[in-house]
Amino acid sequence: MAVSQWLLQVRSRAKIVTAFSIVALAVSLTGCDQNKDGDKAKQAAAAPPPPGVVVADVIQKTVPIYGEFVAQTDAKETVEIRARVQAVLESQHFTEGTIVKKDQLLFTLDPREYEAKLLQAKSQLEGAQARLGKAETDERRLKPLAERRAVPQQDYDNAVANLDTARAGVSSVRAAVVESELQLSYCTIRSPIEGLIGKRLVAPGNLVGNGEATLLDTVSSIDPIRVNITISEAEYLRFSTQQKRSPVLELILADGSVFPHKGKFVIVDRAVDVKTGTLIVVAEFPNPGGQLRPGQFGRVRAPIEVAENAILVPKRAVQETQGARNVLVVGADNMVALRTIRTGETVGDFVIVREGVQPGERVIVDGIQKARPGSKVNPTTAPASSPSEATASDKSQEKQADPKAGRK
Repeated sequence: MAVSQWLLQVRSRAKIVTAFSIVALAVSLTGCDQNKDGDKAKQAAAAPPPPGVVVADVIQKTVPIYGEFVAQTDAKETVEIRARVQAVLESQHFTEGTIVKKDQLLFTLDPREYEAKLLQAKSQLEGAQARLGKAETDERRLKPLAERRAVPQQDYDNAVANLDTARAGVSSVRAAVVESELQLSYCTIRSPIEGLIGKRLVAPGNLVGNGEATLLDTVSSIDPIRVNITISEAEYLRFSTQQKRSPVLELILADGSVFPHKGKFVIVDRAVDVKTGTLIVVAEFPNPGGQLRPGQFGRVRAPIEVAENAILVPKRAVQETQGARNVLVVGADNMVALRTIRTGETVGDFVIVREGVQPGERVIVDGIQKARPGSKVNPTTAPASSPSEATASDKSQEKQADPKAGRK
């Protein structure tokens, strides 16, 4: 009996120990699970949210392609005002740097010397005409007498010779009168055209025309004003056909502003320069306010072709790394992917993409530094803008030198 009771007690104690072990293990496992859940919560709380970026849609549209060409303004007509006779410059009748009308009085030279020459020539003309009258009378008187042989034939022949000489003398003196009148007219100097007159080169009181025609001033017509453009043969071939459909030109001034009036081509030079392979094209722009002056540098923007169904992305979305151009594309799951693209011409704030993206895809335009390929982002859409409202330019023209570089 004692042995059996002892065995029962041992078994009871073993069951109690086992139960306590199971409870302790359960408590321990529960604690581990709670620790793991806490660690996961802490990790979730520590992970930052996806960075916010601004995206824009890749669009497809037919757009005009423009080229920009270095240009220089020039007057349609430029006339040098010169003193054509020797005299003292007596007075000036205009304000420098203003518009003068056609036939407006500009300068007056001292006319007294040429008035005296004209009076002398007229006096000589009167004497020559008197001699002519006497010669005509003698010829008429002797002619019938010579026919009847009442006087020697030699007398009549002498009368005829004297008449011819008198006539020649009148013609010569009459030419001297015309010349004197012309020289006197040169003492009054008027503008042959309407235009802008510059700063005078000679002040009143100076002797002018001494040995040569002295330059006094210059007048240039500036409305409309012409713009000379030098383009390559290839560029001319690109836009010559386009210009027949869209002849409107824009002029970009040296400060980057766009001249408010549109222009058109008026002259294409006869031949290509064989030395430079370039052609001179002349455009005309209305200039009613006289803002443009001859000699200014700028750029003429002209349509050269039309890109049909071009794929366009904003320029600010394009990155250049080691000669390659890339964009960051955001997929439907907001994951970022790096794409290498092949670009074409620039169209305002957009660039034409030849390959690398498709219409409807989204590219990052702001927050590029925060995005990483293969990571997730929180995108917002940028306000839509239309490339048709922007002006396009050929990307090859971006490499042209500053227009002022041509100034010497």
